Amino acid sequence: MPMTPDAPLGTALSPSGSDGPALPLVVLHDHLDGGVRASTVLELSREFGIELPEGTVEGLADWFFEAADSGSLPRYLGTFARTLAVMQTARALRRIAREFVEDMVADGVCYAETRWAPEQHTEGGLSMAEAVAAVREGLEEGVAAAAAAGQRIVVGQILCIMRQNDPRVAADHVVDLAIAGRGEGVVGVDLAGPEDGFLASRFRDALERAHDAGVHVTIHAGEAAGIDSIADALDCGAERLGHGVRLVDDLSDSGPGPTARRVRDQRVLLEVCPSSNLQTGAFADMSSHPVEALRRAGMRVAVSSDNRLMSRTSTSRELRRIIDVHGWSLAELERAALEGLDAGFAPDQQRHALREDVVVPAYRAARAAAER
Repeated sequence: MPMTPDAPLGTALSPSGSDGPALPLVVLHDHLDGGVRASTVLELSREFGIELPEGTVEGLADWFFEAADSGSLPRYLGTFARTLAVMQTARALRRIAREFVEDMVADGVCYAETRWAPEQHTEGGLSMAEAVAAVREGLEEGVAAAAAAGQRIVVGQILCIMRQNDPRVAADHVVDLAIAGRGEGVVGVDLAGPEDGFLASRFRDALERAHDAGVHVTIHAGEAAGIDSIADALDCGAERLGHGVRLVDDLSDSGPGPTARRVRDQRVLLEVCPSSNLQTGAFADMSSHPVEALRRAGMRVAVSSDNRLMSRTSTSRELRRIIDVHGWSLAELERAALEGLDAGFAPDQQRHALREDVVVPAYRAARAAAER
């Protein structure tokens, strides 16, 4: 029986799962230090003399997944000490950034933003500016290699401020780097790290300065803390919310509450990453994950991978899980891709070209194939 345009489409999300051309994916929320290849962690750790809990690629990959799969956000975040340890030189950062692009292309991604905190990469003597330059060079190498292979991808970097640290220490420096890096691949700033107990408003001055300078702002909120954290992030100028899934607590049979209405009416996009939400204990399983409830309530939703190493995932896998459990159709997949692209922080011209030349034609072809 032919598939209708609204039927679930779980086989055409990536080259590995499709008999034909892959549907192009959009990734807005992927941490550079959370997506390092296990093989790269192993190789660089040996080079730098760093002891690891496992000595094989497979064993190390298992360790990262199992250590992160604890139901606790602080324990989940603790696994990053292992990846950060090998990301303290310019050469390592270039390599890992280049491999990020390679892995995105392999997953069928045409637009990707990677986020990371420059202040966490200075233990080897790099300045934060040198670290940003190294990541830029690696991303550019990856994009050039993709283009040479006939693969089109737009990539940008988001610089993170760590919310558990003193706002007076690095926040302004990160904003300065983001302002200086516009036009050179830096597309925005993020507030990341442990959410519960560290409201975004502690960094209001730095975030408002970024916004006033024309730098895009996304804020982790609504994962490990609830509605108050989301409202606080909105008050600090968040254009997107990292995760934002606790917004479901402001939905009821009578409609969205005041914070949910703000998110909906201001068209603030939710960067949803289901697997990591389950690992950190935000929700028990995919059937209880609110990605579909939020979409039905009128929220703008895009799906990303968050931390591919720790969650043993990819964006195509995240979408397949949603298809399998929540029954997303081709229409929902297209909407998520287009809303993600529309909310991207790269220059409008680049995103519009991808929309018209890559994403829209791919979904048009998929609809035509489904109707045959």
